[in-house]
Amino acid sequence: RAGADTAARSASGKTALQLAKEQGHAECERALEAAAREAEAAAAAKEALAAKQQAAKAAKAAKKAEAKGGTPAGPAISTEPPSGTRDFFPAEMRTRNWLFAKFRETARQLAFVEYDAPVLEAEQLYVRKGGEEITQQMYNFTDKDGKAVSLRPEMTPTLARMILSLGGKVLLPVKWFSIPQCWRFETVQRGRKREHFQWNMDIVGEASIAAEAELLAGVTSFFKSVGVTSADVGIKVNSRKVLAAILKMYGIDDDKFEAVCVIVDKLDKIGPDETVQLLRDAQVSDEAARKIVASLSLRSIGELQELVGEHPVAADAMREMKELFALAEAYGFGDWILFDASVVRGLAYYTGIVFEGFDRKGELRAICGGGRYDKLLSLYGSPTVVPACGFGFGDCVIMELLQEKGLLPHLEPEVDFVVCPFNAEMRLHAVQVAATLRAAGYAVDVLLANKRADKAFSYADRVSGRRMVFVAPDEWDKGSVRVKDLRLERSEEEKLADRGIELPVAELVAELSRIGVAPQREERGA
Repeated sequence: RAGADTAARSASGKTALQLAKEQGHAECERALEAAAREAEAAAAAKEALAAKQQAAKAAKAAKKAEAKGGTPAGPAISTEPPSGTRDFFPAEMRTRNWLFAKFRETARQLAFVEYDAPVLEAEQLYVRKGGEEITQQMYNFTDKDGKAVSLRPEMTPTLARMILSLGGKVLLPVKWFSIPQCWRFETVQRGRKREHFQWNMDIVGEASIAAEAELLAGVTSFFKSVGVTSADVGIKVNSRKVLAAILKMYGIDDDKFEAVCVIVDKLDKIGPDETVQLLRDAQVSDEAARKIVASLSLRSIGELQELVGEHPVAADAMREMKELFALAEAYGFGDWILFDASVVRGLAYYTGIVFEGFDRKGELRAICGGGRYDKLLSLYGSPTVVPACGFGFGDCVIMELLQEKGLLPHLEPEVDFVVCPFNAEMRLHAVQVAATLRAAGYAVDVLLANKRADKAFSYADRVSGRRMVFVAPDEWDKGSVRVKDLRLERSEEEKLADRGIELPVAELVAELSRIGVAPQREERGA
């Protein structure tokens, strides 16, 4: 809810959501949600007005065309994407590709391999017990075969399905990653869309805490690769096993565990009083509900140890927690992680360590999150327990953070050559030169229409061409073309005077290599 939160700042400089967290005012959070809904309704009304204006404009143009004897224009359409979704124009696509490349490079460095799957899945894959919000946010429908299907709201169930489909043919553990697009029908706010891409890294088949440490190493390695530091971002860590021990201490039955986890995960969003009320509604006594909420304020392993004492259920969780922090120091990311008992994660299938990335200013929603889910494959039919853990890392919030900190690169397309035929008669020769250069791995554009020299230079500059290749009769008769560098730092007079260098067509690629002109494999960034 960071969008409404940021917009609703108090005179003290604190956001309304921060005040809600500090004072426990659930009413403030509800007001923010109402404001977000109003903002979404206003945006929808604005879209409708724009569509109406566009339709009127098109109708006017159609009448004008018809009066002149021309062909009337077709019906106007909205030029905006559906609410909560995004268009990626070339500039945005370059930035997205850069981000995904960082995700992939981090995964490669940790020896994860990539997989993918259809965006459409069987609805039953996501319908689980526990009251998760995700089951209420699906884009689900009945297809023309009468099958209940859904656009995937998350990737982990798909991963579980794929592992089970192998029927034991894969040796465990496996380290897989993906960058799927996920769909959830939820309130659109800052950092929250109805579609988003999510970097997932999962380790299936390893029960030790070493798997969680490896995942956290991946998260922190990515942050470092894009210039984000531990002063900017932290990772809160907790254990569902610890919460299970606390619930047993307060008399909560095992059959209520998943539902209680889903409720307490909402603490930061709705405040302690509303959380207590939801627990009461789930048949938890008032005393136990208040003790549970109070226990979520613990911020150190020492405080946690004091609370659980020698409780047998908590002993294993405490050992894992201490081992994880020791591994974090050995990996070199100890300054990134901290214990926080309030981190539970809203998905019911988590069973052990859970974690959540956050910006230390407290202005954005969770950047990433994950944990251990040892029972998920059993839920889908595995005859034996298959240990697993993983995380999801959405593209929306991290882009907000990188934008705010000035860490997004300015990227331009890299075009090695723009081939310019002198006239229509030289076009066949020009495309022959372009084909030769492309076959050698260069990015090459060709002027598709005959242009004067000044227009050709203007075009080359617009498409970020690095060099121009002139295919003209005089040079072609000698078996050569003229190549001019367009990116050298020179005065206008020097640029006009420079006619470039003449290179033989038959040895063009070899000559370019000799003078150090190699294909650009990546887009230019600054």
